Amino acid sequence: MSEADDEVESEYNGVLTVGHVAMMLQRLALCSSLRSRSLQANVCPCFARAVSQTKFLVTHSPGKSAAHRSELRQAKRIVVKLGSAVVTRGDECGLALGRLASIVEQVAVLQNQGREMMIVTSGAVAFGRQRLRHEILLSQSVRQALHSGQNQLKEMSLPVLEARACAAAGQSGLMALYEAMFTQYSTCTAQILVTNLDFHDEQKRRNLNSTLHELLRMNIVPIINTNDAVVPPPVPNSDLQGVNVIHIKDNDSLAARLAVEMKADLLIALSDVEGLYDSPPGTDDAKLIDIFYPGDQQSIRYGSKSKVGIGGMEAKVKSALWALQGGTSVVIANGTDPKVTGHVITDIVEGKKVGTFFSEVKPAGPTVEQQTEMARQAGRTLATLHPDERGEIICRLADLLTEKKDEILSANKRDMETAASSGRLSQPLLARLSLSTSKLNSLAIGLRQIAVSSRDSVGQVLRRTRVANNLELEQITVPIGVLLVIFESRPDCLPQVSALAIASGNALLLKGGKEAANTNRILHQLTQEALSIHGVKDAIQLVSTREEVEDLCRLDKMIDLIIPRGSSQLVRDIQRAAKGIPVLGHSEGICHVYIDSEACIEKAIDIIKDSKCDYPAACNAMETLLLHRDLLRTPLFDQIIDMLRIEQVKIHAGPRFASYLTFSPSEVKSLRTEYGDLECCIEVVDSMQDAVDHIHKYGSSHTDVIVTDNEETAEQFMQQVDSACVFWNASSRFADGYRFGLGAEVGISTARIHARGPVGLEGLLTTKWVLRGEGHTVADFSEAGSMKYLHENIPVPQRFPS
Repeated sequence: MSEADDEVESEYNGVLTVGHVAMMLQRLALCSSLRSRSLQANVCPCFARAVSQTKFLVTHSPGKSAAHRSELRQAKRIVVKLGSAVVTRGDECGLALGRLASIVEQVAVLQNQGREMMIVTSGAVAFGRQRLRHEILLSQSVRQALHSGQNQLKEMSLPVLEARACAAAGQSGLMALYEAMFTQYSTCTAQILVTNLDFHDEQKRRNLNSTLHELLRMNIVPIINTNDAVVPPPVPNSDLQGVNVIHIKDNDSLAARLAVEMKADLLIALSDVEGLYDSPPGTDDAKLIDIFYPGDQQSIRYGSKSKVGIGGMEAKVKSALWALQGGTSVVIANGTDPKVTGHVITDIVEGKKVGTFFSEVKPAGPTVEQQTEMARQAGRTLATLHPDERGEIICRLADLLTEKKDEILSANKRDMETAASSGRLSQPLLARLSLSTSKLNSLAIGLRQIAVSSRDSVGQVLRRTRVANNLELEQITVPIGVLLVIFESRPDCLPQVSALAIASGNALLLKGGKEAANTNRILHQLTQEALSIHGVKDAIQLVSTREEVEDLCRLDKMIDLIIPRGSSQLVRDIQRAAKGIPVLGHSEGICHVYIDSEACIEKAIDIIKDSKCDYPAACNAMETLLLHRDLLRTPLFDQIIDMLRIEQVKIHAGPRFASYLTFSPSEVKSLRTEYGDLECCIEVVDSMQDAVDHIHKYGSSHTDVIVTDNEETAEQFMQQVDSACVFWNASSRFADGYRFGLGAEVGISTARIHARGPVGLEGLLTTKWVLRGEGHTVADFSEAGSMKYLHENIPVPQRFPS
């Protein structure tokens, strides 16, 4: 919402009169031309992206509801229902102008994409009540107001206002407000008031249908409301029992009937709750239901309805199921939360996991929420196993990798063939996707290393202190909880990360790239087979549903740590999408190799070649080669350039390097580039200190190398460079958990909190404090107490003796 919208919201927090509406209409009219010209610049980023998209094209047949959220992106005709709690202020008198403005903005964006938008709105009663209350106050005679005093005037009792009279007084102002707001986006609106008779009288129903279709054809947004000025009070009836029977008694049933009547693809019902819960929101253990199926309504306990409006959640669910039966997809979501109001409608249409999605197609497997809960429960059992038992699981998985290698390689071959034929993966990514017998053997060796180290993981006592007599304190290692590891085209990541999770007693959710679907499936099956030997099969789950990564990042109450394994773009996207969940990963792998003036020629050539050419797609591959200026036009310089050309490495010149050459390679666009291929930048520096400064300015704190025979220079470099890994006379490719003796890694972290560098078993553990006493109280240690603190360190016991 813009600053102007905030200003309008705050200015009219008091009484909103017809005069105020007129003044606001004038203000909006003055700025409408400016705002319509700069729509893309002023709206929030998701709207700017949406407006820039090509015109929307429907690709599915109307009359059939979507089976999955992703299909909502193809919704052509959309009904947005705004509940009373959405459009009405908290004091139940007047409209929430800022909230309404953001909703209008989203509807206008979708309309500009070529979709057909309809709004079913509440709010006339609240607007009219505000207006009539103000008119009653103004109608008091001047003399009475003068003699009553200001305090008495404030306390003056107002008559109870009848809802139909309020609706009659408020409808015109409500519509004028909508018209003014939509005018800012060059969008025309039309008002339609309906009653039950307009749907149940055949001639009136055809007239209504014809009018709505004509408005949509002319790219006009119809704004529909029940004619509350004449509609009778709602009475109990037998509505919502079938497709042909529904009575219009509230805007929920109106929106459902309208959506089916108009063969809408999607009905978005905005309320004051996140969606549908399995028990009343706010109660203990109430869980938001992501997807609701027609057969699930018996398991739901409904709470009380909103204090405004006449429909509760039960009415919404009945209306939603009725619309679903008629072929319209339905989502119930929160339209009042300021954190999401500005994008809730567009998020739903983009297929994001917002609110409760109603679907007639129940998936065969568990939802990702159910998978997470299954993993958490089994993970807690896993953490209680003896270290030897966790080691047995890992060793069994290592055995299965070699025993079932033919099945694994066959699945991998199918993935490779599919990827090659699609042409979507570059050669480096294809190399990451490929498995071989030697890779599987190396994996098995690494897993057995992890099995050995698992003995010193969960339950290890780090420190032990005698706080006072018979009061002892221990700090012990414990699992983090539930991990979510998202990885791209590297199926060997799955058994590595699984082994580390098993060793550390953590539950694990795995989300792999679809390019390795077959390989990931067989590797996960083998992992669960190994877990089964100690009854914890469900501790590791493979998310193979169609959930987007951004949706997984919303599970902040279920997931404790996200670890992205892949490109720097993947890491950035996850860091941006994570809502309250810590992310362990490196932003980019911009690794430097600095060749000092006292470097050995042979060492320098070998290290540069290995750092760049061994595996150019890896995050620990060299991206920038820094050369001491004294090396220019020397045999070492010539040999370096010749070697890079032989290896077909494309060279980009840094600004200083380019200035030394008459005919230089293409000048680098940025010194902060991660090429991920047979490309690198060469830059010239004046000294070791200059190299350190360059690394601090342009590096990513991943891995940086110095090549020199001067020990003092090397030690200064390693002390000053603030990176996760700093090497002397060694390839940057050594920055790896397996090569460090960790058995494997879940990733490389460039953060400075929790874990840094290749993250192995220790990085997946946290700690807790255990205090053992005999009825001690803090009062015992007060000035008048009988006890004194000792704080003596005592020997750490061996938790699991051989």
